[in-house]
Amino acid sequence: MAHNGPMVRPAQLIHPQRPLVPTRPAATLLLLRDSGARGGLEVLMTRRAASARFAPNAFVFPGGCVDAADASAQAHALATRRPGQSVACLTETIAALRETFEELGILLACHADGAPATAADVARLDRRAPLVAQLAAHGLQLAAADAPPLARWIGARDLQCRFDTLFLLARMPAGQTPRADETEQFEPLWLRPQDALERHANGALDMIYPTVKTLQWLQQHADVASALGALHGVADDAVDADAPLWISCPRAGLRQGALARFMESEPPFGELELVCPDGQPLHPLDWQSHAPVPLLRNLQRLTAPNPGVMTGPGTNSYLVGDAQTGYIVIDPGPDDAAHAQRLWAAARRADGAGGHIRAIVCTHSHPDHAPGARTLQALCASSGAGSAPPPILGLPSAPTARAASAFTPDRALQDGETLVLAPPITSNNNGHDASSAATHTLRVIHTPGHAANHLCLILCEDGLLFSGDHILGGSSTIVDPPDGNMTQYLDSLDRLARLCAGENLRFILPAHGHAMNQPLQKIARLKAHRLAREARILAAAQACPQGALDDWLALAYADLPRAAWPLARRSLIAHVQRLQALGLIAAPPAPSAPQ
Repeated sequence: MAHNGPMVRPAQLIHPQRPLVPTRPAATLLLLRDSGARGGLEVLMTRRAASARFAPNAFVFPGGCVDAADASAQAHALATRRPGQSVACLTETIAALRETFEELGILLACHADGAPATAADVARLDRRAPLVAQLAAHGLQLAAADAPPLARWIGARDLQCRFDTLFLLARMPAGQTPRADETEQFEPLWLRPQDALERHANGALDMIYPTVKTLQWLQQHADVASALGALHGVADDAVDADAPLWISCPRAGLRQGALARFMESEPPFGELELVCPDGQPLHPLDWQSHAPVPLLRNLQRLTAPNPGVMTGPGTNSYLVGDAQTGYIVIDPGPDDAAHAQRLWAAARRADGAGGHIRAIVCTHSHPDHAPGARTLQALCASSGAGSAPPPILGLPSAPTARAASAFTPDRALQDGETLVLAPPITSNNNGHDASSAATHTLRVIHTPGHAANHLCLILCEDGLLFSGDHILGGSSTIVDPPDGNMTQYLDSLDRLARLCAGENLRFILPAHGHAMNQPLQKIARLKAHRLAREARILAAAQACPQGALDDWLALAYADLPRAAWPLARRSLIAHVQRLQALGLIAAPPAPSAPQ
């Protein structure tokens, strides 16, 4: 879970950091069976003791901590092994099988000739005695090769009791019946994943987050063969034979005041890493427009009240800076007087007065980004602060822009130029600079594609990329010709990727959606998505060369709801123009009426 590159300056973090509790190695086993008449698969679950330190009374899969005996040479010699399986993974698998036997009396084992252990074989073993010596005495081996890894869950950073747990999957051995030890585990139940999740939602089954997420994965599979088949493909094809489907150390935030956890693939995860890198569940995630949300000491986000299909939860306006340096507002949003008033009030001086805005930057000229600039500028001018109103900065709209996107800044920004917020210089008795405040430097990056005048900004000291609409949280952006250009869009993505790699940028702050971590991975997925869509458009054009745009749209975007096609059509045109420029489509398609 380590990261490379510089961290956000510690002094800019909102919350004091605390050390993480170390994790303990553990393993758990999901035993599956086909449910027959009811349909679908079932998984074996059991209730933890009320006195348990970790997850008391929660329904879990059997398992526990890795013991020293699990790593012994004798234990390894008495376990089957998958090709390429590491010593560490074999140890964890042995631990899961041993714990399942001790807790529920179920043993995944076989004889030397590979024949599965029978219920009578298992009945001869004592669940309270060391297992390895008994296996040797009865000529049995642990069938570790029959339990491939599914996932690795690392205890969330805010927990005081943390485990690094390998989740394994196996078919329930024939003829055996689970019987709880009535000490650590109680009430073994066979449950269909969807039933367990429904009972959990109704409050009838207490479950921890990794259990819930694992059941959500299981319910996608119709039977045991399907679930195991998904893992065999990973084990057979991966360079690392121990590679699970996912590895997760969830992060926690607040939704409607209540704790909520999120995996790495879920949109809030990156924002939680930015605001609370140590994992404390302190950051509110609810979208609202009445007050700015602090992300860092030098970064606030105020979301405009313009949610919609095109804008998601609304346009994010960012305030970079602090009370000593003043602020730069990025994307003031639509022409909304109340939103401008909130931005003005959030830009506070040391004396608490608002309007300490040094500049207003528009990433591009679309109606949900730039019109609020003049309203905010006028508000600053009328506030009686005694200073000149902040300039509106950006790139003027190109002749290709739609009428609603016409924009002329007070000054055009140059690619690569910097905007610096620095504290006032004061001197001590020795004549030296006595200021202890930080400097905040924004560098301008011209990124045409979504719009001809689109730009991004880098907050250099903290490794943050403000991406405007070029990279969005949770979706891909629309590229709408003639002002939008797909080749320029992809080239700009490549440029941003080079900057992220070369300067170790850590987070993306989009104009719509949550802050994102792992910029390189996000950009790579976004480009791969666009190129995959382009391949489908090319295939549609080749399959229907005399067709109209809407014929190609129906083929290339068949995976999207028809309601999304009018928006998708804009990007389709951009892809078609790019394919024509590349010589992959010989002639423009027949005209058709726009939808």
